[in-house]
Amino acid sequence: MDFDVLFLGSGQGAWNGAIPMAKAGLRVGVIEEGLFGGVCTNRGCNAKITLDRPVDLLRQIEALQGQGITGFPQLDWADSMAHKHGVIDQLAAANKQKLEDAGVKTIIGHGVFQDEHTLVVEKKSYTAEKIVLVTGRLPHRMAIPGSEFFHDSTDFLAMPQMPKRITLIGGGYIAMESATMANAFGADVTVILRGQEVLRDFYPPYVKEVVKDLTNRGVKFHYNETIQEARQTSQGIELVGANGYRHLTDYVLDATGRLPRLEGMNFEGIGLATTPEGIPVNDYLQTNLPHIYATGDVLVKSVPKITPVAAYESQYLARLFTGKTKEAIQYPIIAQTVFTSPRIATAGVTPMDALANPDRYTLTSVDYGAKDWFHQVGNDPLNLITFVHDQEGYLVGVTNVGPDAVETVNGLLDVMNQHIKAPDQEELIYIFPSIAHSYMKYI
Repeated sequence: MDFDVLFLGSGQGAWNGAIPMAKAGLRVGVIEEGLFGGVCTNRGCNAKITLDRPVDLLRQIEALQGQGITGFPQLDWADSMAHKHGVIDQLAAANKQKLEDAGVKTIIGHGVFQDEHTLVVEKKSYTAEKIVLVTGRLPHRMAIPGSEFFHDSTDFLAMPQMPKRITLIGGGYIAMESATMANAFGADVTVILRGQEVLRDFYPPYVKEVVKDLTNRGVKFHYNETIQEARQTSQGIELVGANGYRHLTDYVLDATGRLPRLEGMNFEGIGLATTPEGIPVNDYLQTNLPHIYATGDVLVKSVPKITPVAAYESQYLARLFTGKTKEAIQYPIIAQTVFTSPRIATAGVTPMDALANPDRYTLTSVDYGAKDWFHQVGNDPLNLITFVHDQEGYLVGVTNVGPDAVETVNGLLDVMNQHIKAPDQEELIYIFPSIAHSYMKYI
């Protein structure tokens, strides 16, 4: 065998495990046909947060108008895009070098299975004792006439100029985050949804606050509309829907979801089991073929399909393959967020689950903006938090909508995962004043 472990794909579900495996003495290879580091590093999360940073700063300045600040800076999409390229464009080469410096063999090209132990890349065969699939997910594209005029999130995060009118189809995190940015950078933004549900994985009362904020800023939400066709006209792109619906725009972002990348690698030829939702694995991340594993967003799994989870799975395989564990993977409480403004972040038992099980959980909600002096310093226009405790008094869930939601929920992960409750919480002495010092008063 050429390798002990060969990864197909170089995203977070690969390099986080490949490097410690190689340092432990395993022969490790990574196959990549695009940019090393995967979608999140090069075309997703990192680019998104770089472009969102000016929006985040503008919201802070807005909140402090008349509180020591007068006047608003102007956001410039072209300048922000240039800054994004300066930050992001170097990362792929750096990730490739990081792998090679650790002793990982990098292989450039499209990998196709020849048999259960062999991948062919550019007519050259590579064999491995174990193969790890890190193929990720691709944007879903609507199958309607005129969909060739639509763009996906990769296109949006690389636009050289912000269109005058932009329309987003979908109600998930990509649609809401993109709507937030486009609106802040001056576009006339419309969001079209087939139903009425926005950000369905998050607490509905807090989602309503985000939608209300976007609506007050001029974003238009068109609910219960099914787009059936798109036409290029002299006035722009016309979207045609059921019951006579018409909408004219300059740019359409198809944000209707993402699909597992399963095609073009001969999975079916080697008998690898797949479903429309992705690749099923057992508690050791094994597929139906025992020496083929998978990590990241391509998996069928109940935990969130987000970057830190892919990294965690890859690190788990490093421990498993180097003999540091024989146990099945056990996921900790996982936090997730949507980078709207205000942010929504959540971890653990959701308020929806708690409300459905009142015999098991209790809810406590706090209006930070009204009750906490530290958040009043920033004049937060909206900052609400809901805690979920079990019947023993342990904190088992938290959801926050507000400008500091990410840091608040991140900080409470340790409390939940380490099962810390009063009076043990008194041993956690945080900097004063700080976000952590504020939320610890309420849990």
